[in-house]
Amino acid sequence: MIRQGNKFRLTLPDQARVTPKIEDQNMSNPSVYFIKIDSGNTGQRVDNFLMSKLKGVPKSRIYRILRKGEVRVNKKRVKPDYRLCLGDEVRIPPVRTSDDPVKLTPNKRALALLDDSILYEDKGMMVLNKPSGLAVHAGSGVDYGLIDILREKFPNQHFALVHRLDRATSGCLMIAKDRETLLALHKALRDGECVKVYTLLTKGVWSKRHTTVDAPLDKTTQKHGERHVTTSDEGKDSVTHFDVIKKFTDATLLNAKIDTGRTHQIRVHAEHLGFPIAGDEKYGNIAFNKGMRHYGLRRLFLHASKITFPNPETGEMVTVEAPLGEDLQLVIKELP
Repeated sequence: MIRQGNKFRLTLPDQARVTPKIEDQNMSNPSVYFIKIDSGNTGQRVDNFLMSKLKGVPKSRIYRILRKGEVRVNKKRVKPDYRLCLGDEVRIPPVRTSDDPVKLTPNKRALALLDDSILYEDKGMMVLNKPSGLAVHAGSGVDYGLIDILREKFPNQHFALVHRLDRATSGCLMIAKDRETLLALHKALRDGECVKVYTLLTKGVWSKRHTTVDAPLDKTTQKHGERHVTTSDEGKDSVTHFDVIKKFTDATLLNAKIDTGRTHQIRVHAEHLGFPIAGDEKYGNIAFNKGMRHYGLRRLFLHASKITFPNPETGEMVTVEAPLGEDLQLVIKELP
C-alpha cells in the first residue's frame, strides 16, 4: 500500500544555525562533561558525533583526543568508527572552541530540493526523498544534514534516522518520530523484513540479466576519518542482487536489492565485478566519469528508488517509491 502524507516546505534562513543541544555546558569555558546517547544519535559514528558537538574544533584535534583515549564511551576507549548505542555515556574532555558562534549556511539548492520531499508519513514516521549532495547528519566536515534541518525547523518534534544514505546518494530515507517506532523499524531491518531497492548506472555492458554478489566487505577509517571499503574474506557478510533494466553502448542501467546494509555496499560490489557506478569519485573509473559528464552527469548515479517495510503500528506492509530525479532521467535519454 502506498500512502501520500501531507506535505510541508522545509526552509531555513540563509544564515541558519544548528546549535548542539548540550544542557548546562559552557563551551567557551570547557570542562569534562558527559552526554548520554538517546535515540536521536543512536548508530552515529563517534567521530561524527564529536564534530557535531565541538563546533569550531579542528578535525585533526578531534581525532587526536580519540587516539589518546581522552574521549571515553562507557569508560572505555573507542575508535573513530565506533557507532553509538542507545544509553551509551560519552565522556568529552576539555576542548576549547571558538568564542564566536559558528554560523552555518545551508545550501540553498539543497533546501529547495527538500520542498515537497515527504513521500509517506504517519504519526510515528516518515519517508523522505533525500536529494543528492545533502548529508543525513552533520559531521566529517559537514556543518548540517537533513536530520539537523528537520530538528531546526520543528524543534518540538523528535526525529531520528532509521538508516542512512551516502551523501551523494538520493532517494528513500526513513525517519522515526519516536523511540518506539525507531526500535521497531531497526528490528525489521535486522530481521530482513525491510526491502530496499536502488537504481544505478554502471560502466560497461552486463551480459547476464541477474547477478548476485556474495562478497564480504571490510571497512577501514583513514587518518582524517574518511571511510574506505574493500572486499575481504575477513570482512562482514554482504549480499547484493543486481538486475539489468536497460543496456547502452558502454553503460548499463540496473536495479540493486541488498540483503545486508553495509557501508558503500552497492558501490563496492559493482566495482568488484568490474562495473563501477557512473559518477563514483571514490570507487569509480576516472575516464568513464569524465566521459559521462558529456551526457550531463554531475553526481553519483545511485538512487534509493523503493523501500518496503512493516508499519510499526499496524503491521501492514508499506511500499514507498521515489521517482528518479530529472537530472538522472536526462542522462539516460542522452546515452547512445
